[in-house]
Amino acid sequence: MNAQILKGDGVALYTNPVASAADDDYGQFRATILHKLGFDAAEKEISGWPGYSSTTLHALPHLANKLGIAELYYKDESTRFGLKSFKALGGAYAVFRLIQKNIAAQHHGHLASPEEILSGKYADIISKMTVTCATDGNHGRSVAWGAQLFGCRCVIYIHATVSEGRRAAIAFYGAEVIRVQGNYDDSVHHAAEQAAEHGWTVVSDTTYEGYRDIPIDVMHGYGVMSREIVNELRDHPPTHVLVQAGVGALAASVCATFWQAWGAKRPQFVIIEPERADCFFQSGQVGHPVVVTGDLDTVMAGLACGEVSPVAWDILKNGINCYATIADKYALEGMRVFANPIADDPKIVSGETGSTGLGLLMAAQGNSTLWKTLGLDSNSRVLLIGSEGDTDPTIYKEVVGKTAQEVLAQ
Repeated sequence: MNAQILKGDGVALYTNPVASAADDDYGQFRATILHKLGFDAAEKEISGWPGYSSTTLHALPHLANKLGIAELYYKDESTRFGLKSFKALGGAYAVFRLIQKNIAAQHHGHLASPEEILSGKYADIISKMTVTCATDGNHGRSVAWGAQLFGCRCVIYIHATVSEGRRAAIAFYGAEVIRVQGNYDDSVHHAAEQAAEHGWTVVSDTTYEGYRDIPIDVMHGYGVMSREIVNELRDHPPTHVLVQAGVGALAASVCATFWQAWGAKRPQFVIIEPERADCFFQSGQVGHPVVVTGDLDTVMAGLACGEVSPVAWDILKNGINCYATIADKYALEGMRVFANPIADDPKIVSGETGSTGLGLLMAAQGNSTLWKTLGLDSNSRVLLIGSEGDTDPTIYKEVVGKTAQEVLAQ
């Protein structure tokens, strides 16, 4: 492929030459990975968990006007199950599904309900299970929370640059947290090795050879968030959705859900990464997954990933319209803009990865070539995925100058 990369100050774009046309069907191949029945099952189970409620979809008309677009929406995941992140929907759901399957294997195929599992009826089975994963924070917190909620043991591995605040947040849910040397991808491989040695089960949001089912459960869990958005915007879909990349699990789930729900009316799909952790950006240029190495150092901790999840790539390779990277400064500025709203726009607490969509809009604004490449104009209706709140309160206050509580009390 002949890559034509457009660059501005701390931003780069690459238009996907193999993006599916708007009226292309979702397709049988993609439906073998993320499918309606999987999303239906996740929605049914998760909506019955204690504390479930749909998170807020904010409209920000004054910020939209300042940016020069018609409408701006922000799906605020900062209140999801008290974990401050959309990840609560994925890791914990995969733990639940794993427990369900273990019970079914010993009880003639019976799929236990959340109520049965929470009642302690199958504690003799569940207490013998250990789940594990590598994380840069939010996914590990979800797995730990799910393990605590449903009653199994949990061991979480974090890499060298994960903050102490994020480590403590995982340990709060009763997990044993172990720090290892190297970057995120090194910790993923270490977790897999330890699981194989001890007979534990890896609950990861990324796939690799011989390991697909659990990450697919994770992605179906994420679909609960996307379906909440569809329910609110069903008759007035956005023209654009800007989604964080990471390993691609969230992005693939959003893409699949919107493709199934809106078909030809689905939004233009833009995927965003940090400059120093741009595995999708690099993969898109050559047409297949490539590995980005190095320390992957970025303030967008949840996106510090160097390897694309293969099953996410199978959804996204034709679902992405435009790849984007941004400098850290735009994510940080996005946090501050959300915390200091214009006029009566809502007050929003957004973490470093939650503000990437706004960061891209601010990075591209004023550059007509970049703006046009993104397909943005005064009629655009843009959806941002607010993937996290103040998941590290210390870092949040350092960036914004106020705590989340002070922001919301203004």
